[in-house]
Amino acid sequence: TCPRRGGAAGELLIHSTLRLKFRSSPLGPGAKMKTPAPVRACGIGLVLLSLLAGLQTTTAQKVAGVRGCLCVCVCVCVNGEGHRACVCQHKCVQGACKEMALVLSSWGGTETIPRPPPPLVQNGIDIYSLTVDSKVSSRFAHTTVTSRVVNRASAMQEATFQMELPKKAFITNFSMIIDGVTYPGNIKEKKAAQEQYSAAVARGESAGLVKATGRKTEQFQVSVSVAPSAKVTFELVYEELLTRRLGAYELLLQVRPQQLVKHLQVDIHIFEPQGISFLETESSFMTNQLEDALITSQNKTKAHIQFKPTLTQQQKSPEEQDTVLDGNFIIRYDVNRTLSGGSIQIENGYFVHYFAPEGLPTIPKNVIFVIDTSGSMRGRKIQQTQEALIKILDDLSAEDQFNLIEFSGTATQWKPLLVPASAENVNKAKSYAAGIHAQGGTNINDAMLMAVNLLESANQEELLPQGSVSLIILLTDGDPTAGETNPVKIQKNVQEAISGQYSLFCLGFGFDVSFPFLEKMALSNGGLARRIYEDSDSTVQLQDFYQEVANPLLTGVAFEYPSSAVEEVTQDNFRLLFKGGEMVVAGKLQKQNSDVLSAKVNGQMHKQNITFQTESSMAEQKEVFQSLKYIYHGFMERLWAYLTVQQLLEQMVSASDTEKPALEVRALGLSLNYSFVTPLTSMVVTKPEGQEQSQVVEKPVENETATVPTTSVANPTATPNSYTPTSSTYLGITPAIPVTIQAPSVILPLPRQSEDKVCVDIKHAQGPMNLLFDTEQGLEVTGEYDTQKAQFSWIEVNFKNLQLQVRASPEHVVVTRNRRSSAHKWKETLYSLTPSLKMTMDRAGLLLLSSPGKVTIGLLSWDGPGKGLRLLLRDTDRFSIYTGGSLGQFYQDVLWGPPAAGDDSKRTLSVLGHDRTATRKLKLDYQEGLPGTEISCWTVEL
Repeated sequence: TCPRRGGAAGELLIHSTLRLKFRSSPLGPGAKMKTPAPVRACGIGLVLLSLLAGLQTTTAQKVAGVRGCLCVCVCVCVNGEGHRACVCQHKCVQGACKEMALVLSSWGGTETIPRPPPPLVQNGIDIYSLTVDSKVSSRFAHTTVTSRVVNRASAMQEATFQMELPKKAFITNFSMIIDGVTYPGNIKEKKAAQEQYSAAVARGESAGLVKATGRKTEQFQVSVSVAPSAKVTFELVYEELLTRRLGAYELLLQVRPQQLVKHLQVDIHIFEPQGISFLETESSFMTNQLEDALITSQNKTKAHIQFKPTLTQQQKSPEEQDTVLDGNFIIRYDVNRTLSGGSIQIENGYFVHYFAPEGLPTIPKNVIFVIDTSGSMRGRKIQQTQEALIKILDDLSAEDQFNLIEFSGTATQWKPLLVPASAENVNKAKSYAAGIHAQGGTNINDAMLMAVNLLESANQEELLPQGSVSLIILLTDGDPTAGETNPVKIQKNVQEAISGQYSLFCLGFGFDVSFPFLEKMALSNGGLARRIYEDSDSTVQLQDFYQEVANPLLTGVAFEYPSSAVEEVTQDNFRLLFKGGEMVVAGKLQKQNSDVLSAKVNGQMHKQNITFQTESSMAEQKEVFQSLKYIYHGFMERLWAYLTVQQLLEQMVSASDTEKPALEVRALGLSLNYSFVTPLTSMVVTKPEGQEQSQVVEKPVENETATVPTTSVANPTATPNSYTPTSSTYLGITPAIPVTIQAPSVILPLPRQSEDKVCVDIKHAQGPMNLLFDTEQGLEVTGEYDTQKAQFSWIEVNFKNLQLQVRASPEHVVVTRNRRSSAHKWKETLYSLTPSLKMTMDRAGLLLLSSPGKVTIGLLSWDGPGKGLRLLLRDTDRFSIYTGGSLGQFYQDVLWGPPAAGDDSKRTLSVLGHDRTATRKLKLDYQEGLPGTEISCWTVEL
C-alpha cells in the first residue's frame, strides 16, 4: 500500500498460473534503490523469488504445449499522493520473458498503460510490408511478391527473403533495392553463368537458392547483409499458365512471413472472357479471426480476392507474438464452356485457343494395370496400392475392358485375355488385388512387354471395340533389378512394342525410383509420368491420377488455322483429350487485312469423326482486353513464349540425340529473350560490394537422387495436435468427469420438442448405415459403426446438388469435388469457401460443413473417453419434412411418453409410429470439444 506524504510502504504483486513455493529476502536496513528525479519514493521493498524450477519444469513437461507463467511486479510509491508505479516482469517456464508497465492507483480505480503489441522484429530484421499481387488473365498468372524490411538492430544483420512458388512457374525477375540502389538479377545461359562464377559454385555459394520443397512448390531464397537502420526491398516476379485438371484451374500461393507484418496484403485479380463458372478459396491457415480479412468479389468475367489481415488477426493468440500465417492460399475456378470449337482470344498480335468442349460422351477404354509387387513395395506401399486399385476397379465403366499384371522377379497376368468390366469380373479382380503380396525383384521389362502383348493379341483377334482407347498404367517404386535392367534398352523395347498404338502412363511411388527413366518412357509413348508421394494420402493420389485419365473424350485431335493468318504455332496435334482437361494452342498473328481468325478442330469420337469450327473478331478482342486496367498487358505474347518453352523442354525428354540440340537452342533463345529461369538458364543475383558476389538461381528438375521433402518442427516439445488441458488439470486438480462416463455414438439436438436432445448408442450395426438424408437439401450421410470399438470406422457426407463428397476416417478427411480429391489430416487448419458451401477444420479436430439456410454437419476426431469419429448436427431446425435415415427419423413425428411408473429414468419415445425405450443416463457431451461436459441425457439404442 502507498500512504499519503510521510508514509512509507513497499509492495510486491504476484500472478501465476502455477502453484508456487518461494522464499523471500527483504532488503536490509538502509538499503536503497535509486529512482528517477521526478519520483519521490516513500519506501521501497525488493523481494527475491525462487521458483522451484525442477518441480515446475516437470509439471510443464507433463503437459505438452502448456506455458506455466509467473508475473512479478515491484512497486514504489510516487509523488507522495498515494499513487504507486509498478514494473512487472512476466516469466514463463517455456518462452521468452515479456515486460509490462503498469501505473496503478490505490485511491479508487486504476489507470493502466496498455501493454505494447508483440514485437514484430526477429533478430533485428523487421518485415514492415509484404504484398503479393497476382494478375490472372485468360489462365496466365503474373505474380509479384514484394517484401520491405528494415534493420532495427544496432549492428549489421542478415535479411533473408524466402518464397515458395509453383513448380511449373518460371521466375522472370528478381531485384533488391538497398539504400536506393537497385541490384537486379541477370538471366544468362546456364553454361555461361557456371563458367563465369565457377569459383563461387565451388565454394557452394550458388547452392540452395531454389530447391524443391514439396509436391507442388519450389523454394526461392536469397540473403543479404543489412546495415543498422537500412531498408531493403525484395521483389520477385514469376509467371505460369494455369492447367485445367479435373475441371478446375488452381492458383497456389504460399503465405509464410515467419513473423507478424504491419502491412500484409494479398490481391488476386482474375479475368476470363469466357465467364467464370465457379470460384472457391481454400487455405491451410485460415481461422475464424482471419475470416473477416478475406474479401471476395465476382461478376460474370472478373473476380477479385483480397486478403489483408491486421496485426491482431495475424497473432496465434493475444499472448503470443508468433504468426498464424503459415501455409497455402489456393484459388480454384473454372470458366463457362459449351459444345463448341472452344475460345480464341487475341491480344497485342498473339492468340491463344482453349479447347475443352462440354457434353461429349466418354469413349470406352481398354486398360491394363501393371503393378510392382517387388520386396520394396512391402508394408504400407502395397496396402495403399491395394486400396487404390480396389477403388479404381469400382470406377470402371461397364463398356470398359481390363486386366491386371503383377510383377516382381517375374510377371504374372490375372487373366489370359482382357475381360469386360462387368460387376462379376470387377468383384473377382478386387479379390485378386486384395491378395497380392510384395516380394522379390523388379522386372519392369517383361511386365511391360506382357501388357503390350495382351493388347496386341486382342487387337489381332478383333476383341478391342472399334474406336476404343487403350491405356497401360504402370506403378513401380524402384529401378529394374531383374530381367533386362538397362533403362535405355527397356525404354527402346517398350517404344518399339507399343509403336504409337497405345498410351503409357507411369507412376513412380516414392523417391527410390528413377523418375527420368519413367518420364521418358511415358512421354515417348503418348502418356505422362507422375510421382506418388509416400504419405497417408498415397491412396488418394493414385485414385486422383486415375480420374484424370478415366474418361477419354476425343482421340487424334488436330487444330487447323489459315496458313496466311498465323505463324510459330505451338503444338497443334494431340493424341487424347480427357474429361476435365483442356487443350491449349497459341501463336503469332501475321499482318493481314482480315479482322477474323477462324479455326477448325478435328477429332475422333467413339464411332465417328467430328469437326468443330470457331472464329474470333480481332477488333472485339482488342476492345475486351484494352478496357481492363488491372490485367498484365502484353501477357499473351508471354503466354505463347511460356507454352512454347514448356513444350520444347518436354520434347527434349523423349527426343533422340540428333533431335535434342535443335530443341535446346530454340528453348534457350526464348528463355533468354523473355527472361525465364528454366533448366537451360540461370539468374545471377548481384549484391553490394563486399558481400558474397555470386549467387546463382537455377530451376530444379526431377532427377535421379531426389530428396524427400521434410517438415520442420518449430517446437520439439509440443506437437500441433497435442491436447492442452484446462487449468484445473495441470494445477493438479482431479477432473470432475470420471473416465467411466462415455461419449454416446451420436447426440441429436431436437428443436421444437419437449426434450432438447437425445443421445443415440449404436449397438447392433452391421455394415454401412444410412444415417440421415434430406432429399430437399440434396444431403446424405452414411457411415459404418464398429460396435466392438464403439466408434465409426468412417462417415461420408454427400452434397448431391454440389457434386461434393466428404469422407472421414480415423486417419484423415478426403474431400472429392467433381472427381477431384484432396486429403486433409485431422487437426490441420482448413478453410474452403464457395458460394454454396463453407468448410472449416480447426486444430481441435472439428470439421464443419455449412450451407446458407441449411443444416450444418460436423465431423469430429474425438480423443476423449469413447475415442473415435463423432457426428455433430447444428441448425437442425432447418431439416425439411423429407428427412429420414437411422438418425434422420428423429426429426420426423416424435412423441415423448411420460416417465415409466415407478422408474422415472425410463420413458417411451415414439418415432414414426414405432415405440423405443429411452433411458436417462450420464453421458459425456463431445460437441464443444475436449475435455467434454457431463450431461444427463435420454438415451436410445439402435
